[in-house]
Amino acid sequence: MESRNNVTYFVLLGLTQNPKEQKVLSVLFLFIYLLTLVGNLLIIVTIAVSETLNSPMYFFLASLSCMDVTYSTSVTPRLISELLFGGKNISFNSCLTQLFAEHLFAGSGVFLLLVMAYDRYVAICKPLHYLVIMRQRVCVVLLMVSWVGGFLHSVIQLSTVYWLPFCAPNVFDQYMCDMYPLLELVCTDTYVIGILVLANGGLICTIVFLLLLVSYGVILHSLKNLSQEGRGKALQTCGSHITVVVCFFVPCIFMYVRPAKTFSVDKLLSVFFTVLTPILNPLIYSLRSSELTHAMKKLWRRNIISHIK
Repeated sequence: MESRNNVTYFVLLGLTQNPKEQKVLSVLFLFIYLLTLVGNLLIIVTIAVSETLNSPMYFFLASLSCMDVTYSTSVTPRLISELLFGGKNISFNSCLTQLFAEHLFAGSGVFLLLVMAYDRYVAICKPLHYLVIMRQRVCVVLLMVSWVGGFLHSVIQLSTVYWLPFCAPNVFDQYMCDMYPLLELVCTDTYVIGILVLANGGLICTIVFLLLLVSYGVILHSLKNLSQEGRGKALQTCGSHITVVVCFFVPCIFMYVRPAKTFSVDKLLSVFFTVLTPILNPLIYSLRSSELTHAMKKLWRRNIISHIK
């Protein structure tokens, strides 16, 4: 399958042209990326080996951490390499591969956050039926639906841009491949394409965000029926989810619910998406979930004792 255009590569201008800033940012992003890997992998391993973290909530949290690792890996290592060694050219196929990967993992994460909100709704509003409704098979199906939703979203984005004719100059002011920067290099009118991209990206973000707000509104309203202890635990769990949702969706809506144009603030928001958001989840959940924190400490103590013996 061949694309209609003759462009073989793009030139990414990157975050900054200042050599000193490039070195500082490369070290900073490398540190954050390593923390992202360690934090999310620690969550995955802890949930996998812990006998107490076997509820659907932690199954979905481990899946979210997996998505965060793969999403960050699809962008951050190349960004660090660009800052350290230059090499800002990216081939047409590599650009589209990166575009597909980032929208696959980010899109799957969007749908998984909606699934996690449903899980909290059932746990708090229908506690007596929780184990029946959220049985293992249902959890696996919901996770697969999240991946399929992200895959379809990514395929639509990729097929939208793949057949478009690109013109010189093939340079855009970004450090990664994304839809709006690519559309600015197209040789034809992109009004209809822009609406399609907005519907596929921005509309999904907005609808899911509104559904999440409604679901958490219902959950918070139902807390009055719980005991003080149960209310505190539910608020702690929901607070973690709401924090993650706000951190992810507010920039997402700003990025994609608008005409197909790029702005100077886009690079900063992209850094927040690709570099900072994947590390926020383990920090937020580990700090606010006493069960997860306790399980992590128990795992570390067990490993240290076994190593000493």
